Amino acid sequence: MTAQRITWVVLLGLLLHGVAQASTREADPELRDRLMAAIRESTSFPDRFAAEVWLVDMSHRLERHLPDPEERLELLRLVHREATRAGLEPELVLAVIQVESAFDRWAISRVGAQGLMQIMPFWLKEIGRPEDNLFHLQTNLRMGCTILRFYLDKEKGNLTRALARYNGSLHIWPNRYAGKVLRALRRNWFVR
Repeated sequence: MTAQRITWVVLLGLLLHGVAQASTREADPELRDRLMAAIRESTSFPDRFAAEVWLVDMSHRLERHLPDPEERLELLRLVHREATRAGLEPELVLAVIQVESAFDRWAISRVGAQGLMQIMPFWLKEIGRPEDNLFHLQTNLRMGCTILRFYLDKEKGNLTRALARYNGSLHIWPNRYAGKVLRALRRNWFVR
């Protein structure tokens, strides 16, 4: 069985599981409308079916962190688009966000890193865009995904070292931060 065929079988299983669960409870019409709008607006997916499966699955997983369905779907669309643009798995980006900011878009670290992916403000000056706002979701995600991709390339695909570079802990605790992200990925975001 090819990898693509396995993917479609898994996606169909997830969809059927969701349909079975939905039949036991009444669907929220507003959430359904928002999901459909999110699916229509999701340009980073190969097709509508893949968008629907991923957004429904990840929205359910993200609900404990972000109870507002509109906010969840906006974030998921942006994460998928920016991760895909950078050549990263969206689930990895969700794990990084969970560890970095616990999905608090207004988070500021003790060293001044800002937003979901905890970007250092000096980068704005470095790239000649000091007026940009790191609390703006797309700006933060674009910069975070680009930085992570850069480190992954620099480390020739070694995810542990790339994550340690992202966190600034490569020469201090290279495995500690990567371990946190990989545990979050495995426990919360990994798509089976």
